[in-house]
Amino acid sequence: MAGIGIPGVSDKYKTNDLVEGLMKVERIPLTREPDTLETYKTQQSAWRDVNQKMSSLRDSVKTLYSYDNPFNSKLASSTDEYAITADAGRDAAFDSFKVDVVTPATCDRFLSKEIAKGEEVPEGTYTYKTGDKTISYKWRGGKVEDFITSLNKRGANTIKASLIGVNKGQKALLIESLKTGAENRLVFEDAALDYALKKEMVRKTSSKNTVFGNRAGELSSPASDSISQAEQEGMPELSPSNIKAVKAGLLVGPRGGGVIKIPEAVRANENSRVEFTIKARKTGDITAAINQGAGEPDIPGAGSISFGGITLENKPSETGIETPQAPKEELREIRSDSVLYALLADGTESEIEVPAAVWEFDSESGKGQEAKIGLDLKQFPGIAALSIRNRNTGVELEVSAMTAFDAKKDLGYEAVHAISEAGDAVIKYEGITITRPQNDIDDVVPGVTLHVAEKTEKTATISIKPDTESAKDALIQFVGKYNQIVAEINILSQNKPEIIQELDYLTNDEKEDYQKKLGLFFNDFSLSSAKGSMQRIISTQYKFSEGAEITMLNQIGISTNATNYSGYNPGKMRGYLEIDEKKLDENLKNNLDDIKKIFGYDSDGDLIVDSGIGYLMDKQLTSYVQTGGILANKDSILNRQIDSTQKKITKLERQLDDKEAELRAKYGQMEGTLNSLERQQEGITNFTRQNQRNNN
Repeated sequence: MAGIGIPGVSDKYKTNDLVEGLMKVERIPLTREPDTLETYKTQQSAWRDVNQKMSSLRDSVKTLYSYDNPFNSKLASSTDEYAITADAGRDAAFDSFKVDVVTPATCDRFLSKEIAKGEEVPEGTYTYKTGDKTISYKWRGGKVEDFITSLNKRGANTIKASLIGVNKGQKALLIESLKTGAENRLVFEDAALDYALKKEMVRKTSSKNTVFGNRAGELSSPASDSISQAEQEGMPELSPSNIKAVKAGLLVGPRGGGVIKIPEAVRANENSRVEFTIKARKTGDITAAINQGAGEPDIPGAGSISFGGITLENKPSETGIETPQAPKEELREIRSDSVLYALLADGTESEIEVPAAVWEFDSESGKGQEAKIGLDLKQFPGIAALSIRNRNTGVELEVSAMTAFDAKKDLGYEAVHAISEAGDAVIKYEGITITRPQNDIDDVVPGVTLHVAEKTEKTATISIKPDTESAKDALIQFVGKYNQIVAEINILSQNKPEIIQELDYLTNDEKEDYQKKLGLFFNDFSLSSAKGSMQRIISTQYKFSEGAEITMLNQIGISTNATNYSGYNPGKMRGYLEIDEKKLDENLKNNLDDIKKIFGYDSDGDLIVDSGIGYLMDKQLTSYVQTGGILANKDSILNRQIDSTQKKITKLERQLDDKEAELRAKYGQMEGTLNSLERQQEGITNFTRQNQRNNN
């Protein structure tokens, strides 16, 4: 009995082989597309490598003619680098000059007495000043180590604190200003001063100061201001008559006011600081008496005389006494915290804030707290006087005598253990004494910054010379990048394996990768055009002036045959640049300015570089690597081709799947039909055989 044929399983009629044979023919277009896709991707990678190398070369040539070109770089040397060094800018002139360092600029560095480990620093407001910088913060109390951490966190680049080992197991607190110069003295205020005094970091000294403002007779009446003009009708004006001198200074009664002139010598010094104290206390309010007024005197009548029916009255007596009248409207008590003002020379004024504690009166004594007022005159440009306006009707003020001193020179204390004290740098430049607050001095020699470190033992000589090494490095970099792009073009545009073997700096892996790219763009004109343009640029003469001696690149030792090789060498015919280092060094030493100009110069007098190797090479390469340039267009075309090929592959795969399914269905149907016919044939054969046996 014949077996049962199942399409795709028993494959009795070899339909699978038939389908595969037919599909193999159908797949021929698909098998070609992956190779095409891989070719496109390889080409795209190659163009991107060309782009990268051209961009790198362009960046290199830009530096050879731009403002930052290395031919303008200068080096500064010193015969006493331990004491003074220098940096030369691009504008510095080639020159040498003599400098003596009398003293370098220093900063305040104060050391305390010995401090035990973990010692407590009391709470308070710690204020440190140096120059125009102020570090002030509230410290809640704690270990000295934590205090140092807290101060350093806030005082970055201004103040620094540290513990210094002075004896075995003992340390001292060092606080230092990070700003040099006499004007940047380290100033302690508030709790910082108290702590510095306690730890013998500083000690009090007698001050050289000016005392003023303690004589009531020298006060002038304050000018009327907007507040006074808006006060109640009938309120007494502010007057110096309500101010009297007391032992502590001035007692300013209710409605007392006056102007205290600042001495000329104090105003002339921009570093002057004026300090005084102010204290307030309650007193009887004057509005009660004013509201009651005063009764007129009881004066007898003048009398009269009559005669003949005519009466004549005597004229009333005139006492010459003016009696105050009660105000039309009852006056109200005035309470004001605005009592101090800075009067400027131009007639304007600025209010001086009085601490709130002054007005916090004790319930029993009626007194407020005494507060210290400190005024740095430079904070009030043009200040001429101080004005006191006690508008209060029930408060009197006690203002101490005013003390003025130089805040930079006379702090009222001095260092006990000064490691160094703030001072200016003093140098002699060609015999001229110069003082500066910092050790980096850039305004003495044009284009040169001097760095002062120590006192010179003998006169130092600073020399400014060209930085030929930087120029040489830039030229070597240019040659290297130029040769890289020439090698890339040679490999891509020619089908000669020896081109790769000549590049002995390549690794084996790099050589293998280049073998895949060899001759990839054999018929592409753009690469040979780029190489030809670059070769013309480097071999052209650039006569930037009538007297120019160096006008070509090969004159400074850079050419395609710088070693003057006379034999046959195919590698030397491929356009690579070579360097005659000895010749290059000599020209950098003697013709640096000419070398600079052959890479970029102004040919038409408009002060804009428009010619030279660097300028023209940059322009040529930009046309290739810029957005929308030659290489960008090639990359864009390949992107479209890659995308189109990928879509084509997807479409072919789908069509082949459909075709294969169709063929398998048809051959399966055919195999089924054949199986059916075979079964019918077997049935007929069996029937015939049966009849024959029956007949026999």
